Amino acid sequence: MAPIDDAIAAYNAQEPGKKLSYGQFAKMFSVSVTTLRRRQQGSQQSRTTKDLNQRALSPQQEQALLQHIDKLTERRLPPTREMMRNFASVIAHQEISESWVSRFLHRNNDRIVLKWSKAMDAVRHHADSYLKYRLYFDLLHEKMAQYNIQACNTYNMDEKGFIGILGRSKRIFNREMWERKEVTAALQDGEREFLWVV
Repeated sequence: MAPIDDAIAAYNAQEPGKKLSYGQFAKMFSVSVTTLRRRQQGSQQSRTTKDLNQRALSPQQEQALLQHIDKLTERRLPPTREMMRNFASVIAHQEISESWVSRFLHRNNDRIVLKWSKAMDAVRHHADSYLKYRLYFDLLHEKMAQYNIQACNTYNMDEKGFIGILGRSKRIFNREMWERKEVTAALQDGEREFLWVV
């Protein structure tokens, strides 16, 4: 225990007829008289208790938020700082500041990590070349001619289409999954614009 807690416990353990003053206990335990008096009378809390009471989310709510991050990371949809802020605001029923997100990340840096997500999967990047598109369409036209398929009966070459506008973003990952290289990028989650070819 901290000296102030020892001093409070000793003060409270006194026999009713034999009362020492706050000053005597403060001197015995080398603590501030004022702090001892305020803490013993309940008008001042310990810093730890005060910090816990001033947090936007309780420890249980923070654990639930960490579990949600784990689930999103497993689904390959790690949240951004803005998404974290929105999640926390909904849980707390009040607007959460950007600095709260920073403190949350720092407090839980053993479980989560903030990293830049890859802009494009490496496989997709390597496949994105003029030569490969040319080979694909040459083969497509050859097969269409071979099997007598008319152009009006052709469909999209890929459900996802071509990636158009794409930017990198910082994502919050589960630290274990990131370090094992299980998840290092987000799936295409609707933040990207696609162009479909029909």
